[in-house]
Amino acid sequence: MQKKAWIAVVCLLALLTLAGCGKKSQEDVITDLTNQVSDMKGYQMKGEMTLKTSSGDQEYDVEIWHKKPNFYRVSLENEDQDHVQMILRNKEGVYVVTPALNKSYKFQSDWPNQSSQAYLYESLIKDLQEDKEAKLKETEKTYVFETKTNYSNKDSLPTQEIAFKKDSLALESVKIKDTKGNIIVSIVFDEVKFNPSLKEKDFDTEKNMTSMKLNEEELTVSDEPFSVQYPMLEGLEGINLIEEKEVTTDTGVRHVLVYGGEKNFTLIEEKARIESAIAVETVAGEPVDLGLCIGSFTDHMLSWTHNGIQFYLASTDLTAEEMAEVASSLTNAVMK
Repeated sequence: MQKKAWIAVVCLLALLTLAGCGKKSQEDVITDLTNQVSDMKGYQMKGEMTLKTSSGDQEYDVEIWHKKPNFYRVSLENEDQDHVQMILRNKEGVYVVTPALNKSYKFQSDWPNQSSQAYLYESLIKDLQEDKEAKLKETEKTYVFETKTNYSNKDSLPTQEIAFKKDSLALESVKIKDTKGNIIVSIVFDEVKFNPSLKEKDFDTEKNMTSMKLNEEELTVSDEPFSVQYPMLEGLEGINLIEEKEVTTDTGVRHVLVYGGEKNFTLIEEKARIESAIAVETVAGEPVDLGLCIGSFTDHMLSWTHNGIQFYLASTDLTAEEMAEVASSLTNAVMK
């Protein structure tokens, strides 16, 4: 009897040990993800990003290439609007490439290290590492983390849900939520490849500009007047349009909108100029993701191009986040 009892105890302990090995703690999973970032040489990912706006859901394809230590290629494409932009980081610097205008902007920037990026694997792992209140829940095939964000607009989009596949630790989806818990930005990845064979030349600015132009229809700027876009000022109380004027310049018509009240800002809109040859403009600022396009932010100025219109937003009163929100509302208005 004693021998049988001892065998039963041994078997029970063995079962408990096996059960314990099958269940990883939250710390174990974060350690595995951290090691994945440390060990890999880079990655390629493809997915679809959905942005919820007042004019409905806007979707675009996103493709990311990363080669350690700091080479990046992020392509954003909205097929409905035939709009393509790319962020490149190579030995020469950080570029925002807009092939329809035959133009790229060069930034003296440390992008993407200033803030989190929802489509960069290592950036999301860093969010997990830094949030001591992050929570893990599991499904049969995924690890799902609820964590704080560290985006430039983290006050209005404070939390995110990040899902990883258990078998490969590949990124499956990212869902970014507003203060009420509504999903505002969703990215679903359908292809993730670790340690791809990427070369430095794959991140060359001119090479990528040429490749993008071959795959995009030429943008033509019509002589017809364009419709002025007015921002939605939700969350910015006490601000009104106090002056609107039309100015004729050497390059065409420029619309100037002046807003005042609790805070003041000036918005300028004009037709974008298409360069006759590939042009590179150096700007002192940071690239900023405005949802369906990428802008340039300096001390008190935010500029961007969308659907053939060049926008400039200037203010000493608005915060960087408020300026991005005004710009995003304009971008979405263009989409209507």
